[in-house]
Amino acid sequence: MTAYSVLDLVPVREGGTLEEAFAAAARLARAAEAAGCKRFWVAEHHAMEGIAGGATSVVLAHLGNATKAIRIGSGGIMLPNHTPFQIAEQFGTLAALFPGRVDLGLGRAPGAGPELQRALRKDLHRAAEMFPQDVVELRALLTGMGEVAIRATPGHGAEVELWMLGSSLFGASLAARLGLPYAFASHFAPDHLDAALELYRRDFQPSAALVRPHVMVAMNLFAADTSEEAEYLASSQLQAFVRLRTGQPGKLPPPVENYRASLPPPARLMLEHIGQASAIGTPAEAAAQVRAFVARTDADEVIFAGPTYDPSHRERALATTLAVLADPSQDS
Repeated sequence: MTAYSVLDLVPVREGGTLEEAFAAAARLARAAEAAGCKRFWVAEHHAMEGIAGGATSVVLAHLGNATKAIRIGSGGIMLPNHTPFQIAEQFGTLAALFPGRVDLGLGRAPGAGPELQRALRKDLHRAAEMFPQDVVELRALLTGMGEVAIRATPGHGAEVELWMLGSSLFGASLAARLGLPYAFASHFAPDHLDAALELYRRDFQPSAALVRPHVMVAMNLFAADTSEEAEYLASSQLQAFVRLRTGQPGKLPPPVENYRASLPPPARLMLEHIGQASAIGTPAEAAAQVRAFVARTDADEVIFAGPTYDPSHRERALATTLAVLADPSQDS
């Protein structure tokens, strides 16, 4: 049975504040828990005024306190930005605070220009080259399986579920070799989805953590009473995508009518391309698109992205779509 989860970037909307963004994230986490979601993940981004999840482990502590049972985790921690020891301590602390609820999804892309490299005091490109070794070291720090020069406290022996994230064949290959569950960022980088999943499943080597391949795929989800309204709500994220790709990132803008039609053809094609893993429409229409994507990928889990300018619309989209997915009789 397919499991469903939520990926949140903790968006800061135009005219909004950080305080509002963190409060909205907590409400969304509670809504996800009430809707029966398995996980609630936060992604690490830095120096972006429209995304408030930079201190990811701190945000996860906030969300853990706001919820009762849903798993909380990173989707992901960009390990080149850190040392394995620091992340072991942070997620070991989270595991002690929220036993049996903590995931640690790891990504390789530093996603940083020279300014951020200087701010972090790291050569991020060299750190990215060390990513496989750092993942192995981090796993050893958490599990005690393998030699490490120092014990992380908190961290050593922590019950943390490790995941490999990716949008290319590299992450799929590493996840297979290490026997880790694999999450693909198809919600914004769909190009290598099918090839990556094939490689991961073909080359998977069982581990102490996982005996068979386990795949999560990401989708954008926007649902409303009508397909037109869902497209209208999605336009906030579409605007954010276009601004990011044209070097003008900012806070999440309010939705606009007929946004796609207002764009030049290259921008429309770009949105169509990166939006291949999207469910937009009424709850029944969105659920049908989710089922089709699961049939294509044979995914064990789907994680939903898709911020809305008014956070309550995202909470409602999640609840109504999951209700249809749970009860196909509501499709009509």
